[in-house]
Amino acid sequence: MTSAKQETLATLFSEAKVIPVLTIERREDAVPLARALVAGGVDTLEVTLRTPVAIEAAKAILAEVPDAIVGIGTILSPDDLARAEALGARFGISPGATPELLKAAAGSSLPFAPGIATASELMQALTQGFDLVKFFPAESSGGIKALRGLAGPFPNVRFCPTGGIGEANAATWLAEPNVVAVGGSWLCPSAEVRSNNWAGITAMCDRTMKSLKAG
Repeated sequence: MTSAKQETLATLFSEAKVIPVLTIERREDAVPLARALVAGGVDTLEVTLRTPVAIEAAKAILAEVPDAIVGIGTILSPDDLARAEALGARFGISPGATPELLKAAAGSSLPFAPGIATASELMQALTQGFDLVKFFPAESSGGIKALRGLAGPFPNVRFCPTGGIGEANAATWLAEPNVVAVGGSWLCPSAEVRSNNWAGITAMCDRTMKSLKAG
């Protein structure tokens, strides 16, 4: 059964509102970046498996930033899923989904959001019990119009749109009734990370979360 896991994920995501997508190039950036995000009110973090240091970075955050809720993103295979679960991640996210990955995720104890961009992909996710999915890439897959189109035949599905979402349009996406959270990398710009501008990242997170709550 995946319904309990999906409810756990829905609660996590709806409380978070914004899930920063972290592509960590240097392991030493992991802990100060996570601390900067948490200090700005952003505590649910997606560490993507896009770099060689991703697993070590996630381990460091889990060990040293207890207030962070750490998930693993860019899960592409059952092996990736198993690695995320073994790490002690709180959730997993994929940009898309194969039948093998959906089956593995359905049998795993890890709360998981598969990525979908079309009605057919969503139907495959639903067959394995996933009614909370990542809509990716959100803007280039038709944006809010496409999301509203999916809401017609799939009224009970909840979405975490990611891709092309930033400070300017996050609130618009979050206003959609079937959106529980949005994902994006705008809260942790690579230039700010490279220059160790942790205070700047905290300030941006604080500003974003205050504006979303006000809205």
